[in-house]
Amino acid sequence: MSLKVDTFFTRFPVLSTQRLRLRQLLPADAADLFVIKSDLEVTKHYGQEPHKSIRDTLGWIERLQVSYRKREDFAWCVTFKDKDKLIGACTLWNLDPGYHHGEIGYELHPAYHRQGLMTEAVSAILNFAFTQLGLHRVEATPFAGNPSSNNLLLRLGFTYEGCLRERHYFRRRFLDQTYFGLLREEWAANCRS
Repeated sequence: MSLKVDTFFTRFPVLSTQRLRLRQLLPADAADLFVIKSDLEVTKHYGQEPHKSIRDTLGWIERLQVSYRKREDFAWCVTFKDKDKLIGACTLWNLDPGYHHGEIGYELHPAYHRQGLMTEAVSAILNFAFTQLGLHRVEATPFAGNPSSNNLLLRLGFTYEGCLRERHYFRRRFLDQTYFGLLREEWAANCRS
């Protein structure tokens, strides 16, 4: 691991956009995150049953914090700049040991959908991933039945690389996942244009 990467695992990277602040997801965010994680409509899009209690959400946050300490992933709390209240969460996870590629995940409270907020948040994370962390590739695997997520990735310059047919078993049936990838050079070219 390079010294550059090492610094991000000793001091969590706080990211800012025009409207948003992305900081480390903390146990204090559990109540706000539980509202999202317990929503049947939200959780069906990533193949998890809704959280039944704040304890479930706390456990999830604690597992993410352990992964961060192991230098395996980053989990951001998405807030507005002027109000430190969670409206969503983003992860950069499944980082390979050489920090050449990782996977992005995201969720947003339904009250904030269709405002461009997740485009803003994910753009900041991609910029961090490619320019600060030095990743070569970022991947995403949303369900085929989640057009909002698929469209977000296409807007951000990801390439649709195929369908992972019946890859995920959820609620007594197999679901397709779409596979998207974005290379550092592609991100840089998108930023220039």
